[in-house]
Amino acid sequence: MDKELKRKSTLRFIAVLIIFGAAGYAAYSFLAQKPERVSYKSFYENAGAGLVSSAEIGNGRISFTDKNGAHFETDNPQSATLKEYLLMNGVSVKEEKNADEIISIILDVFFYMIFFGAVIFAFKRFISPNTFKTARRTGVTFADVIGMDGLKRDMMQIADIMKHPAEYRSRGIRMPKGILLEGAPGNGKTLFARALAGEAKVNFIPAKATDFESMFMAIGPAKVKLLFRKARRIAPCIVFIDEFDGIGTRRNYSGSAIETENTRIVTALLNELDGFASNDGILVIAATNSRAALDEALIRPGRFDAKYTVPFPDSAAREKLITLHSRGKKSAEECSPEKLARSFNGFSCAQIESVINRAALIAEQEGHEAYTMTDVQAALREL
Repeated sequence: MDKELKRKSTLRFIAVLIIFGAAGYAAYSFLAQKPERVSYKSFYENAGAGLVSSAEIGNGRISFTDKNGAHFETDNPQSATLKEYLLMNGVSVKEEKNADEIISIILDVFFYMIFFGAVIFAFKRFISPNTFKTARRTGVTFADVIGMDGLKRDMMQIADIMKHPAEYRSRGIRMPKGILLEGAPGNGKTLFARALAGEAKVNFIPAKATDFESMFMAIGPAKVKLLFRKARRIAPCIVFIDEFDGIGTRRNYSGSAIETENTRIVTALLNELDGFASNDGILVIAATNSRAALDEALIRPGRFDAKYTVPFPDSAAREKLITLHSRGKKSAEECSPEKLARSFNGFSCAQIESVINRAALIAEQEGHEAYTMTDVQAALREL
């Protein structure tokens, strides 16, 4: 209530100020002494005789002051030589801006505000320090990753190196600079990288190829530098770059703008990977669907020391995935994990989840209490 009264009092005070200001301006305009109006001929002759000290040329009128300080006003014939004539006779001349000039100035200012605003927005949007978010804890470990048992065993040692770098360094063992994960989409490469960060209990910075794309040249390489500068600041950490083949493709010196930008991004990556010291505590994990498309210099040993293929889930992994994704969904007895696992041979993790979810939706549409093999077959046909 007090706030409402205070707001109303403030509004009344502002209204009173506006009224008094308007009244004061009106009284001043009415009572102010109007300059005496004279003929243009008289003004012209007096200026030639040196009797005019200053003049203000407006749009349609001329205000001037004589040597005695008296103010006068006359018509403005829009003469092209008038200003020169007055200056030659020692008259101080001032010109009023006409409406067209004022509008032009306003438009120019507005344009520059828009232009510089767009530039500032673009740089903040595309190379802001917040472009790459850091996950302090991923909340995922290898226990949440189904399958990939061989890969998990290999990665457990890397997780241990990240936990105890000094111990391994004393034995002359350095942490790998980079790990390349190749595999079909939907097989859990991102989840695996997050799980490794969770096992090692280090920071995790996720990025993808599209994060480095921009309509502005040189923004991509600048983002690469920004990413690794941030990684060094919060090390130990894992930098995960998804869709790596989108930025690490073989360099092509065709001279086109796109290829030039791609070459700059690859070069920036090479510089950053080569710049790591053995104790930096930064591990780069890159995920790709096509290792053959990557630049050979980028993925050579010393930059990416280990290269793994993320396979499609085997029969045992498919059964676990089916059990996981069937939680909360009713399934018919015929839809056992063993039977569905055989039907899903060669499917990715994402495909298995999608089919089971779609089968449950179809069963709901058909009014079934639980999804059946018929619903599963219908879902498979929609893949």
